[in-house]
Amino acid sequence: MPVASAIRRQIEMALAHRIPSALTPRPKVIRPVAPTGISAVDALLEGGLPIGAITEIVGPESSGRTAMALSFVSRVTHAGNVCAWVDTSDAFCPESAAEAGIACSRMLWVRCGVTTDRQALAEYKFALPDKYKIPTPAKKGLHGGGCGGHPRNEMKGVPEAINGLLRPEAIAPRCAEPQPRVWQKREGFEPQVPACHPLTSLRSRPRKPWSRIEQALRVTDLLLQMGGLNAVVLDMASIAPEHVSRVPLATWFRYRAAAERTQACLVLLTQHPSTKSSSELVLRFQPGEARQDETSVFTGLEHRLMIERRRFAQSHSNILPLRTPPQDLSSGIWRSQPVWAGAR
Repeated sequence: MPVASAIRRQIEMALAHRIPSALTPRPKVIRPVAPTGISAVDALLEGGLPIGAITEIVGPESSGRTAMALSFVSRVTHAGNVCAWVDTSDAFCPESAAEAGIACSRMLWVRCGVTTDRQALAEYKFALPDKYKIPTPAKKGLHGGGCGGHPRNEMKGVPEAINGLLRPEAIAPRCAEPQPRVWQKREGFEPQVPACHPLTSLRSRPRKPWSRIEQALRVTDLLLQMGGLNAVVLDMASIAPEHVSRVPLATWFRYRAAAERTQACLVLLTQHPSTKSSSELVLRFQPGEARQDETSVFTGLEHRLMIERRRFAQSHSNILPLRTPPQDLSSGIWRSQPVWAGAR
């Protein structure tokens, strides 16, 4: 009776042309890390975010997700590398990025769901009723001089106009007959335009969430497959979790393979975990709490994060502890402060 190793070898030889090493587990790989620029977070993550993998940062609003991503991008750009920020909801603030120390000349900002001035003006004109549109200049016909269309086209609409003149309502009634009073509905004008005028701002009314998500996914796929970028941040923090969960798992698996091939660090900002097993590291942020340094002046926030999932953790020794390590080892606290607070 053949042993299990011989059976496994036979199965792998039979499936070698389709699935190489089908029954052999992949070796454990400890990836290099890139520092985030926050000492408390780097100490918790034993160096920083993994390179060539997906890192998902999860948390509600004002929990410190974007602040940590800005700090990480700042370290990447100051090291002389190039990165990209895919802004799904068009909520990225360049002033905050410059304040965080990001070299904006080394960062590609991709804005999703934004129309140009010409497109916004076209949408604004088509949203108005016909009577409020600017009439197009009439073309000169054969009788008006110049080169015009066929004379037959100049007669279009004449039969309808004649029928409108001969309507019963157009015939003058006799004075002896009582005339019913016809109530005419007053026409109202409600322009369907964005809050800000399209000619004074590039931000137009938002499109459907799924169209922006699809555009962001295509751009991210293109950036990862292209290579040459050390970090790509996919900002989907303002998108509801029910829309982000519609992204197929095959997309995240493709991103993982592309990031591993090009050695790029993909950082995903969401409200709820959605990458499943494709992510190397999942960090969950809790809502920030105001610091109590001063009683009347806002001096910053205190953020709490927890390692929700880590694919491979670095082990300093080959001895495995018998007891389960405490939960405090996978959580940490870091503080952020505004510019006016100064050094404390």
